[in-house]
Amino acid sequence: MKANSLFEEYKQTDNFGNEYWSARDLFKILDYQKWDKFLNVIQKAKDACNLSGFNELDHFPRVEKMIEIGKGGMRDVGDLHLSRYACYLIVQNADSSKPIVALGQTYFAVQTRKQEIIESEKYNSLSSEDEKRLFLRNEMKTHNLKLASAAKNAGVVQPLDYAIFQDHGYKGLYGGLGAKDIHTKKNLKKSQQILDHMGSTELAANLFRATQTEDKLIRDNIKSKSEANQLHNEIGQKVRQTIIEIGGTLPENLPTEDSIKKIETKMKKKDKGNELK
Repeated sequence: MKANSLFEEYKQTDNFGNEYWSARDLFKILDYQKWDKFLNVIQKAKDACNLSGFNELDHFPRVEKMIEIGKGGMRDVGDLHLSRYACYLIVQNADSSKPIVALGQTYFAVQTRKQEIIESEKYNSLSSEDEKRLFLRNEMKTHNLKLASAAKNAGVVQPLDYAIFQDHGYKGLYGGLGAKDIHTKKNLKKSQQILDHMGSTELAANLFRATQTEDKLIRDNIKSKSEANQLHNEIGQKVRQTIIEIGGTLPENLPTEDSIKKIETKMKKKDKGNELK
C-alpha cells in the first residue's frame, strides 16, 4: 500500500467533523515497537507545539482506550486524537531512518501546508484563478527570501551557488528538469521567470518544496553546500512522489500561463477604480 493511502486510510472523523489520527494507530504505522519510546517522540512534538504558540490540548487531546484484561476486566491504556498538525510534529521528531517515517514527513508536511492555505481566511475568500495565482506568487516571494536565508546559513553564499541550489530543487520536483529545461519545456524566453508563468496548482507544489526545504535546512542544521543541494533535490522528489500518488498532474505537464505581471497590473487598475468610486 502506498504511504499516502496508508495515512489516509487511518484518518478518522469525530462527531463534530474534525479529522484526527489515533496515536495508537500512528505508533503501528511508523513501525515503533515500544509504546514508551513513541511517547518520548510525542512529548517532543508537544514541546514543539507549545513553543510555536499553540495549545497542545487542541492538537493532542487524551481519550480513553479500554482493553480487556484477565477475567473479563477492562483497563484504560489511553490514546490521543492527533490533529494533522500534531502528526506533522510527531513525524518530524520520529526516527527518520525508518522509510515509513520519511514518507510520513513528506505526506504530513505537504498536507499540513495545503490545509493552511485552504483554511487561510484570505485564500478562502479568493474566487478566481487570477487571485489565487497572485496570492501564491506573493507567498513564493516571501518564502524564497526565507529559503535563501536558510541556504546562506548552510553555506550557499554566492549567486552561482544559489542558482545551483535552486536547480537541485527544480530537478527533484520536475523529474530531472533544471531551470533551463523548464524554460524550454514551457516555451519561455530566457528573460521570463518560471514562477511568473505558473498556475495556482504548480505554484502550490513549488511553495511546498520551498517551505519544507527551508524548514529542514534549519531543523537539521545543514552546514555544507553539497548537503543543502542534496536536501533540496530530495524534498523536490518527495513532493513529486506525493503528486504522483494522489493522481495529480506533474508540474512539467501543467500549462504555461500568461505572465503574473498582467494580473498585477489588472488588479492595481481595479483597486484604483474602486478607490475613485
